[in-house]
Parts: sequence; structure tokens; C-alpha cells
Amino acid sequence: MSEYNFIKACWGQPVDRVPVWLMRQAGRYLPQYRAVRARGEGTFLDLCKDPERAAEVTIQPIDILDADAAILFSDILTPIEPMGMALDFVPGPVFANPIRTQADVDALIVPENMAEAVSYVPAIIKRLRTAFEDRVPLIGFGGAPFTLACYMVEGQGSKDFASLKKMMYTDPSLYHALMEKITEMSLRYLNMQIEAGAQTILES
Repeated sequence: MSEYNFIKACWGQPVDRVPVWLMRQAGRYLPQYRAVRARGEGTFLDLCKDPERAAEVTIQPIDILDADAAILFSDILTPIEPMGMALDFVPGPVFANPIRTQADVDALIVPENMAEAVSYVPAIIKRLRTAFEDRVPLIGFGGAPFTLACYMVEGQGSKDFASLKKMMYTDPSLYHALMEKITEMSLRYLNMQIEAGAQTILES
């Protein structure tokens, strides 16, 4: 049985108190986070790819809030880049060439080795496991396939997801082909995080 209340609660086991963590523990509300952003150049995505700074902002809420679990500082769209889609944040996520055709889906790559494809992710996880030792468990995470498909087809955030809905209703075979590739990528991505040391996994 795990010694962590958070992991016990995940398994429905008795705990001596309700464990607490927040999905967005790191972020703009923390002056310490803003200081880390100011210390390095580049976009939010650059921060996600910097093992030292990403680990630091993951640790900050544990030191400040004393939460019962840490969640990896990253973004759900990071594994989409090695599939062949250029990602940028301006300031929100934007894909320059969204998925619209069978040729677009066929061109998507599902990396065989996710640890190499997004090498900064296992590097961050290993830093965090060393830093936390037995203090708190680490939550890895990724985007649910449908969530990822929304961004990949729309090209950015959307209020009505018109392009994705059109694909689902007018070309279901294309939609299913896209979902198969995203799902396989997601499985490999999450398993890679577990192998790197993530003790629990969240899919949003």
C-alpha cells in the first residue's frame, strides 16, 4: 500500500485526511513563477521544454502551498509536435496547418520512441523524482484524444468546434483514422511518463 494519501485516495483506500492538489498549481498567480518566466527567454512552450525551469515551477507550489501531490509542468499539446505539426503560443496554442484531409492524417507520425521524441519530458520527471524523494508523489498527464483532436483540427482554441464537428459528421472515416493515430500516440506518451517515474497519470 502506498504511503501517500493522494495515491491511497486514487485507489479508494482509507486516508487520514482528504488529500489536496490543484490542476494549475503553477502559474501566473505566483510571483515566483513569473520570476522564472522572466529569467529565461522564449515562449510558454520554451519553458515547458526547459527541464531546469519546468522542474522549478513544478516544485514551487509544493513549497508554497504544501499540496499533497505535484503535477508535471507541461502542456497537453507538447507530444503533437513530434507528430509533425508545428506548434506555437501567441499567447494561446496555434497550429499553423490544422488537420483537414486524409493526406493530413496520413502525414502524421506516431513516434516509436516517445522518450526521444519529447526528451525534455522524461528529463523533467527524473529531476522531480530526485528533488521530491519521498515528499510527495508526482502526477504525469496528457490530453485525452478528443481534446487533442479539437486543437489539431481547429488549429487553435474554439467556442463551437465547427471544423471538427464537420469532419465527424461528413467524413467519419477520416475522423476515426485521426483518432486512432492520436490514441496510439497518447498511450505511448503516457506510458513513457510512467516509465520515467510518474507515479500517477491524469488525462484531461
